[in-house]
Amino acid sequence: MATITDTTDDTGVRSGNWRAGVLGGIGGALVMGALVLAMNPPTLAVAIPSLYGLAPPPNPGLGMVVHVSHGAVLGVVFAALVGAAAVEEPVRIVGLGIAWGVATWIGLAALLMPLWLGAVGSPASPPFPNFAPPSLLWHVVYGAVLGAVYVATEGV
Repeated sequence: MATITDTTDDTGVRSGNWRAGVLGGIGGALVMGALVLAMNPPTLAVAIPSLYGLAPPPNPGLGMVVHVSHGAVLGVVFAALVGAAAVEEPVRIVGLGIAWGVATWIGLAALLMPLWLGAVGSPASPPFPNFAPPSLLWHVVYGAVLGAVYVATEGV
């Protein structure tokens, strides 16, 4: 006669909801992309697609596809951060989203993007570093929407 014993171990490690991260990242990137188009179209039409040799000529649609793809991937990283930090309160998740938006602005938009665009010879290469205030606004909005959509969809 065999005895089966089920055991579960709580390792204390939590994982975020990657699906909510993807949805939040897509939502945040779409809203941010709309702001970029309204405030500085060449950023979306030339700079972002230039990262991958897809511009010039200017192509805002392709820039939006690249941008939303980046937003989705960064949303998954955000979900991992939410899980690792064991953040459960909705207000704190949205706050973490805003902080994540600021972190992506510093690390990716202000520091990495100018170097990358310079390396590929983009005509849209900004100076290094590029701590542009409108870009900070765009990334804060990305993070706020990311956090809000994450909260709204994490139970799905």
